[in-house]
Amino acid sequence: MTSAAISELKAKLSEYLARVRAGEQVLITDRGRPVARIVPVGERAPHLADLERRGLLRAPSARLADDFFKRPRPVDAEGATRAALIEERREGR
Repeated sequence: MTSAAISELKAKLSEYLARVRAGEQVLITDRGRPVARIVPVGERAPHLADLERRGLLRAPSARLADDFFKRPRPVDAEGATRAALIEERREGR
């Protein structure tokens, strides 16, 4: 696996994307500490594949609609969600 600092990745993004297209993974570091990984599309992360094998995760069966994140969110008229969040925060203190 190739490793690249954020600054180097920004300067040579096209080069690193070409490597990923060729099947290579790129580990992104920030001051020497790993912060992200770029993997080819369709390749499952090893930890996700392990969770799926153990029955703790189910892979998606379909893609989200293209407008999914643009759709209006449901309205919580009674504020139940907000109340539950506030209560959870109070209990944690």
